[in-house]
Amino acid sequence: MIDRYSNPEISKIWDLENKFKIWTEIEILACEARANKGEIPFEDLEEIRKNAKFNVSEILEIEAQVHHDVIAYLTNLNSYIGPASRHVHYGLTSSDIGDTALCVQMVQAMDHLLRRVDTLIETTKALAIKYKKLPCIGRSHGIHAEPMTLGLKFALFYTEMLRNKQRMVDARKQIAVGKLSGAVGTFSNTEPDIEKYVLSKLKLEPDLIATQVINRDRHAFYLSVLAIVATSLDRMAQEIRLLQKTEGREVEEPFAKGQKGSSAMPHKRNPVVCERICGIARVIRSNANVGFQDMPLWHERDISHSSAERIVIPDSTIALDYILDKMNFVLSGIHVYPENIETTLNATRGLIYSQKVLLHLIERGNLSREDAYTIVQENAMYVWANKDTDLKSKLREDSRVEGILTERDLDEIFKLEPYLDKIDFLYKRLGI
Repeated sequence: MIDRYSNPEISKIWDLENKFKIWTEIEILACEARANKGEIPFEDLEEIRKNAKFNVSEILEIEAQVHHDVIAYLTNLNSYIGPASRHVHYGLTSSDIGDTALCVQMVQAMDHLLRRVDTLIETTKALAIKYKKLPCIGRSHGIHAEPMTLGLKFALFYTEMLRNKQRMVDARKQIAVGKLSGAVGTFSNTEPDIEKYVLSKLKLEPDLIATQVINRDRHAFYLSVLAIVATSLDRMAQEIRLLQKTEGREVEEPFAKGQKGSSAMPHKRNPVVCERICGIARVIRSNANVGFQDMPLWHERDISHSSAERIVIPDSTIALDYILDKMNFVLSGIHVYPENIETTLNATRGLIYSQKVLLHLIERGNLSREDAYTIVQENAMYVWANKDTDLKSKLREDSRVEGILTERDLDEIFKLEPYLDKIDFLYKRLGI
């Protein structure tokens, strides 16, 4: 899935070429910091800057022999630099380079994802405004409840994505750290000012205290935020899938000319993109669990987290990028069928007004809530069972109601407009 559908822009973040490029930048900056302190001759620094390069294929060949990725990388890098390479990686450990670079990559990926989210926020906002006053049925437990508007559904998407954006910003801040503090985080063979210099150039903050690695609660939080965003998209896609069911067909995801829905049934228009979003969200949620399991490492560090992270972090960011793009595609081209929405709204023949009836009976008839509820429920159950009547007509025939609610009262109760009176208030509160 990821190789076939991924966007090259985010995929390249996780390429070995980009990873080793960041490693090289870190090594050069560390040498630069030492040169500024007089620990390295500037002519050696210039030699390092001029000649520092690497070859991914050569690194992989070396790694196949030494079974250590950083050593393979340094061996290849130093072969190009020459004698001045003795200054490279001085006082540092593998995780200083690997962990710091991973955080740079995670920041790069989050910046890309935030741009996707901004686009989706604008799309949902536009739909919320467009369908602000289009009445539709609201449901609880999947059963018709009371009227609302289609715009409110999109407004819910909009506000949820605003919260997701803030979560992503927080996750970016949590992961925008680095460490160059040595084998167990004590700066035993390097100085804190080297770390400060390098990280400032990378636009990272120093991790205030680390072991050999940056603690993995940061990575777990990052993955959990990606999972929350993915689950929001899952919720949106599921709502569209439910509204697209043949019984109502209130909305429908885009269906392109020439698209086929079924190998056996030519009539099918399936919500396949929304289903794909729901399915991929499950993978991203599962990956978040790996982040939690990566948190407890042996003492100051083991390597059990590393292999798992090389899978779940790139895959989660690439997969989320994909479903963000697909959700924007669905919502940007969504088909809305107002006539079907109206038919569905009236499908229960007035049962959706039952709460208004209940409240009016309590208010006008001086009835207990239990007695009023019994009257309305008995009539409602009859309407459920008999398709040739409606709740308003049935109430007219009930002697218990006749002396309390007039024909005019019933007409007012069974009006749609009062249910939409507070829509403007809600939108104003949302700032749209």
